[in-house]
Amino acid sequence: MAGETQVAPSIGKRHSRWWWIGSILLLVFALFIVVLSIVASRAEPIVRTRIIETLSTRFHSRVELAGFHVSVRGGLRVSGEGLNIYAPEDLDIHKPGIQPLIGIKQFSFRAGVLNLLRTPMRVHRVDLKGLELNVPAKEQRGQMQGMEPKSKKLKIFVDEFVCDDAALIINTMKPGKLPLEFAIHSLHMRDIGPGQPMKFEATLINPKPVGDIQSDGYFGPWDADAPRDTPVQGNYSFSHADLSTIKGIGGILSSTGDYSGTLGSIAVHGQTETPDFRIAISGHPVPLHTEFHAIVDGTSGDTYLKPVNAKILQSNLVANGFVVRVKDPPGHEVNLDVMIDDARIQDLLTLGVRTVPPVMTGAVKMTTKLDLPPGAGDITERLKLDGKFQISGAHFTNDKVQSKVDALSLRSQGDPEAAKEETGANVQSDLSGVFKLQQGLLSFSQLHFLVPGTKVNLVGQYSLDGNQFDFHGTVRMDAKLSQMMTGWKSVLLKPVDPFFRKHGAGTEIPVKVTGTKSEPHFGLDFGHKDEAAGKSKGGQKN
Repeated sequence: MAGETQVAPSIGKRHSRWWWIGSILLLVFALFIVVLSIVASRAEPIVRTRIIETLSTRFHSRVELAGFHVSVRGGLRVSGEGLNIYAPEDLDIHKPGIQPLIGIKQFSFRAGVLNLLRTPMRVHRVDLKGLELNVPAKEQRGQMQGMEPKSKKLKIFVDEFVCDDAALIINTMKPGKLPLEFAIHSLHMRDIGPGQPMKFEATLINPKPVGDIQSDGYFGPWDADAPRDTPVQGNYSFSHADLSTIKGIGGILSSTGDYSGTLGSIAVHGQTETPDFRIAISGHPVPLHTEFHAIVDGTSGDTYLKPVNAKILQSNLVANGFVVRVKDPPGHEVNLDVMIDDARIQDLLTLGVRTVPPVMTGAVKMTTKLDLPPGAGDITERLKLDGKFQISGAHFTNDKVQSKVDALSLRSQGDPEAAKEETGANVQSDLSGVFKLQQGLLSFSQLHFLVPGTKVNLVGQYSLDGNQFDFHGTVRMDAKLSQMMTGWKSVLLKPVDPFFRKHGAGTEIPVKVTGTKSEPHFGLDFGHKDEAAGKSKGGQKN
């Protein structure tokens, strides 16, 4: 019992001692925070001035800082607003004082007080809102060398970087080219330090078609001497993009893919799905699937497609070319070489022509150059094509048209009786031609139409809206003119057979095809032939 009474007072004194020590430490820490808060509040104007002076010296330019605040609650926290850093006035980069190189609407960062004493300095998190970076044109970047720090000793490691509503503008001095602008809705980067890649997650706002692009990957390390050589890699997804924001087309597009390379040459592999792609002039939704490989210049936005493999309904096509930004009119210019080697003409007509059903079916091959300049008009008004095609095994879906083709084939082979009986021979046709499309008008410098016994050579044009159909040319048939008729008509035509026999054909006559796609009209065209011959003679006299 005596031993127990001696231990208890000893334990009690020890607890009392630690309680007092803890209380004193808490009091000292509280006083430290109060004093630090007072010092921080009074130091704000001094630190603000020092920041402006430091940045001005660092960049050799004018610096503006509208607001600056310091807090020590929960660690050191610094915030501010209206930070603008301009190009030096003696450099011909931007108009001095008008367009800042770097503009930040709001900023803040936080760090432990002890972390500021470490090397490298460690900052927990940096928050920016309304960041705008104006990157000078490639030709002007040499002038920026004077703005680089002469000392590389300062090292800062940032655990986390969060930026909302940022804009990256890469300027250009190339005639007719627009600055490249990236609207970044949100950007989240981690493990930011010198000499190492940064992991990022970003949401970019795509202007046309309107939609958000989600991307994540690695960027850097930044190559200050050659920015185009900075590495980049990652993945992206683009969903629910409304194509109707591009005048003349429609549908909801989604796309996924990956990319890698350097900022000046990014290799992109991806695919798109548009289950309801449509052109305004026809309005028919069709499924469109593409797989593509592209090289993108991240400093200019120019894209080189090598290649794009597309599938429309059951038809395939391959395209190679480029998409570049131009200044007048502003937008993107598309230039492609398109090859169609495994396609159905009814699929292409469903996409591009309003007539239902498509005027014909059959296999088609085509090569064409495609030029789509920017502008305010519909795509069908701006689209330019220059190519050739071949359709085999064609069958017209309009019974009137097909019956006339059947009758023509039978008569031209010398069987007018079968032609009169309308036996429904369903003759298949072959077509080929050389064409140009401009301002919604498709013109043919050559158009050949072949059925058994008949070869038709035409020139002419028709409008994609179906309201204009105007072709003229010749029809060459195996049979003589009298052999294509029956009864007394055959007898009367025998004397004129020699006048219509030309170039080894039994009969050659001038024809015209006019009207509309849904209601074409076929007829003889002696007047047009005489007119053309007169113009030819007149040209020879001159």
